[in-house]
Amino acid sequence: MEEEIRKLLEQKNYDDAAESVRKYSPEAVAHLFSEVEEGDLVPLARALEPEQLADVLVLLDAALKEKIIEGLRDDELQEVMEDVSVDDTVDIIEELPKVARLIAEEDEILALLEERNFAVLKPLLAGMNEIDLAEVFESAKEEDLPVLFRILPKDLAAQMFVEIDTDTQQKLIKKLSDKELKEVMDELFLDDTVDLVEEMPSSVVRRLLALSDSETRAYINELLKYPKDSAGSIMTIEFVRFLPTMSVERAFDIIRETAIDKETIYTCYVTDPENKLLGLVTAKDLMLAKKGALISDIMEENVIYVNTKDDREEVARKISDYGFLAIPVVDDERRLVGIVTVDDAIDVIEEETTEDIEAMAGVLHDNRPYLKTSAVSIWKKRVPWLLILMISATFTGLIINSFEGRLNAISPVLFACIPMLMDTGGNSGSQASVTIIRALALGELTTKDTGRVLLKEILAGLLLAATLAVACFAKLMLIDNLLFGTFMPGNRAYTWDKCAIVSLSLFCTVLVAKIVGCLLPLLVKKCKLDPAAVASPFITTIVDAVSLMIFCGLSVLILG
Repeated sequence: MEEEIRKLLEQKNYDDAAESVRKYSPEAVAHLFSEVEEGDLVPLARALEPEQLADVLVLLDAALKEKIIEGLRDDELQEVMEDVSVDDTVDIIEELPKVARLIAEEDEILALLEERNFAVLKPLLAGMNEIDLAEVFESAKEEDLPVLFRILPKDLAAQMFVEIDTDTQQKLIKKLSDKELKEVMDELFLDDTVDLVEEMPSSVVRRLLALSDSETRAYINELLKYPKDSAGSIMTIEFVRFLPTMSVERAFDIIRETAIDKETIYTCYVTDPENKLLGLVTAKDLMLAKKGALISDIMEENVIYVNTKDDREEVARKISDYGFLAIPVVDDERRLVGIVTVDDAIDVIEEETTEDIEAMAGVLHDNRPYLKTSAVSIWKKRVPWLLILMISATFTGLIINSFEGRLNAISPVLFACIPMLMDTGGNSGSQASVTIIRALALGELTTKDTGRVLLKEILAGLLLAATLAVACFAKLMLIDNLLFGTFMPGNRAYTWDKCAIVSLSLFCTVLVAKIVGCLLPLLVKKCKLDPAAVASPFITTIVDAVSLMIFCGLSVLILG
């Protein structure tokens, strides 16, 4: 090791040391690492550029590799491993199974599977999270799915099965034997089983139900009776229930006996013998109470609950607003029939948000991931709205046609302002509608607030319209006149009166767009329809037509 680098390491000046070795070859740096003190090894590795460390790492002996990999932070290690080839990473995994889970990603796992290296693959997969495993399964070849599935522990296999997409689930079900499929079904929570049944084709559903016991089939059929968007459709019946007369000690016994089959044990519910909801206790309450205390003495009686028929989006919002891990679901007689957990609420929020975004863009909803959606499916999702909007654009065409002759006679250059007016109006309306739709979705607004919303948007619209009108006047007089005068000398025709008409038209268009943009979602909500479905497409069409009528009308009235 050079004296200069040795001194820098003694001074703990790792940045300058890394700068000094930057000119070295990977082999020379690897030799230098073998001479570095153990305490300096990881700090020096951190100071190197990721690309250089990647080249060096593959040349080190096993002990040094392991120390560096374990010493780096997750983000640092990820940067380094991005510059290490898949083959070299696989070699490190085989050499150092202890650190395999830190560096193994989808490509490396699939490479190990291709090599049928189950001795490394089995412990590696067993230590992975079910979400990461699901990504691996979705990328694997169809014929490799049962092989991967069979080397997983049963409980992890079931957890992973819930996370993979519907297409991969279908492929895997086809490859599994009845015995293997039954083992998966036995490990699933009931709400996950219901979700699976809802998404599968009828031939697969028949097989799944045939492998379920009679009690499970009865529960599935009961849950399937609830409306698709209701709380009952997403609840689970696997929760912990106590009677108020039980002692804390007995409550712990029940948790120990039944917890393995319950989706959550942190929040437990208290009912009378007829299952009417009385209160709840948390695991914290139980742990802090004396063994002999009664559940009725420590339970929280002011329970927030939902009905089986409540909209699932409202249920998810309640869980979010109150920060619950779960919320109880009762029937019309306040009997506790299930709970909705926070993970199901997150799924609902994600799905509803996706639907709203797609509706605002004029796209029909589809649950499949984009890369697994065929071009024909994309065409089916998009073409209905495009056809409707194309036909609706006929109105704007009629308006232009009816004023074309008179505008040409007044000044042909006025036609150049139409795209700017329509675009600005459409953008103004979309801004207002998106704000109102979001507020409606979060429960910040109801249709009763229409008057306050309208007043606020009119005031904001006046300010925005005035600002844009002044900017438009200046743009036409300075920039547009300069450009038209330079490139189209015969059309330098933006006199102050024409600029004033365009600016006034823009003022009126923005104000109208803000009013339409805020009122239309509230009107649709009042009709119990989805406000997102009318957001951008309809508002843009309406505003385009209105902006043309205002502009053409003012131009003909004042200049004609």
